[in-house]
Amino acid sequence: MILCLDALTIFAQDVTFKVSVERTVVANQKFQITYTLTTKNGAKGQNFQPPSSFGDLNILFGPTQQYQSSSSVINNIVTTTIIQQFIYVATAPKEGEYTIGAATIKIGNSEYKTEPLIIKALPPEKTAPAQTGDASGNESSGRQTNAISTEDMFIRAVPSKTSVYENEGFLITFKLYSKYTNLQFESFNFPEYEGFIAQEIETGSAQWSNIEQYNGQNYRTAILKQTFLFPQHSGKITISSGKFNLVAAIPSGRKTSSIFDPFISSVEQVRKSLSSSTVTINVKELPSGKPASFNGAVGDYKMTSSISRTDLKANDAVTVKVTITGAGNMKLLKNPEIVFPNDFEIYDPVVNTASKVSQSGVNGSRTIEYNAIPRYAGDFTIPKTEFSYFDLKSGTYKTLNTSEYSLHVAQGEGGNILAPVINATNKETLRLLGQDIHYIKTGNITFISGVHFFGTWGYALWYIIPSLLFIVLFIIYRKQAAENANIALVRTKKANKMASKRLKMTAIYLKENKQEAFYDEILKAVWGYLSDKLSISVASLTKDNVEANLTEYGANEILINNFRDILNTAEFARFAPAQSSGAMDELYNKTVQAIDLMENTIK
Repeated sequence: MILCLDALTIFAQDVTFKVSVERTVVANQKFQITYTLTTKNGAKGQNFQPPSSFGDLNILFGPTQQYQSSSSVINNIVTTTIIQQFIYVATAPKEGEYTIGAATIKIGNSEYKTEPLIIKALPPEKTAPAQTGDASGNESSGRQTNAISTEDMFIRAVPSKTSVYENEGFLITFKLYSKYTNLQFESFNFPEYEGFIAQEIETGSAQWSNIEQYNGQNYRTAILKQTFLFPQHSGKITISSGKFNLVAAIPSGRKTSSIFDPFISSVEQVRKSLSSSTVTINVKELPSGKPASFNGAVGDYKMTSSISRTDLKANDAVTVKVTITGAGNMKLLKNPEIVFPNDFEIYDPVVNTASKVSQSGVNGSRTIEYNAIPRYAGDFTIPKTEFSYFDLKSGTYKTLNTSEYSLHVAQGEGGNILAPVINATNKETLRLLGQDIHYIKTGNITFISGVHFFGTWGYALWYIIPSLLFIVLFIIYRKQAAENANIALVRTKKANKMASKRLKMTAIYLKENKQEAFYDEILKAVWGYLSDKLSISVASLTKDNVEANLTEYGANEILINNFRDILNTAEFARFAPAQSSGAMDELYNKTVQAIDLMENTIK
């Protein structure tokens, strides 16, 4: 299979004039330069003028002309297509780059021209590899014909970088090198990317590209897969070998009889198993001096913020939108924390992430909408928040800031009938409602005579019993209000309840085998639970401070390791190749057990 690239196509009505040639050739080997004129109006080209210069290429012969005409009828309209080709056969005298000039042709009074193009000539092979038969089908003496040597065909894993920082993305390309092009793959088993977050590039089916020289030999190459990897820890990380099985059609060296050609060489179907090369990546630790707002972002980012309104009434919603754009692993960015005033009811942020993976890197945006409702009138300030990242270009940490917003909240309808709201993770709130005032009835008052109730025990109990009930309820109410006023205590008590709700959704995704949603919900459940239990905001949580706080609360090493393993497994599995249902079941059960153990450890 030979892939030719068009240097330029010039369109004018229904006319195209183009030149095609392999962009990479081998010195002293023949190749074709083809100029093709296509017309759909039945016109013929005249006065073809070849390039004034072929850039020191040796033109062996040409131009050879070929002519083809065809007609089609669509909706009673006859279209005649004429294809004219002018073919040269050339060689490059030595390795290097050659510039082929423009050719011209005329149709009537119109002239069409191609643009110059550059081709590259590789040096000839230094030493022919030991193989079973040559390209012409001649069998080497004393060699079996049903084997393909490792010099004939192999697969390399080629990284764009071998030394990177933590969370710095790099491209890994699996490339096939082969002396044969008639191949069919039976199975692909690419390696697991342990220690990396992987984002695959959509490349479509593998196709042969240009000739490439490797270790002194010229091969046809095909890209099998390209993936962007983000290392999750420092040190030397090895990407293991992949396993590939294919069938190759190679010349057998035997001649067969044919009424058309009595000297046709037969072809054998040979199975071949290949292993890709292993690659070791040196992952460097990020430099010291990390800002307090740094949460592992590495790349190049920009941040903007906006607010839906700054003048509103109590009980009306306000939205602060933060957008982060740039190059890096958008899916693993942690949201910057927007701090709303105490009298605001706060809801979980709405996050939308869009990213595009290409050979140049991972680019995209992450939009976070923070929604809150002020419950009281007044003037409030939403302070600016920071987002820090490690800039690869300068090798330094950079900090971005949102804007600071001043809000004027007017009194809502009916006044401020709601007391300050105690915010809880599950958005259940405690409200102290005002009491209605009943008006005194006026008019004549009629007393019932003949009944002696005043001064009896029954009359006294009507006062004593309600008074005792009032005192008991007042004490209970004061105790409950004091507990609810302690936001940390409220969140801690309800941590298990919220985690259970999250895990119910996780169980549904597990049953439906929705892997990405399952692992996302596991992460939300665990991070949310730890946030509530340890009284630390989700935006401020890191694996390091979780471990430190668990240790402070008296958690043992087993429990700490369990939570660390759950978070690492879920984060990796979201972007890793498909996981088995057994692995999902195991992670779900491990999460439930870890939370139960945590409840028994921290009261």
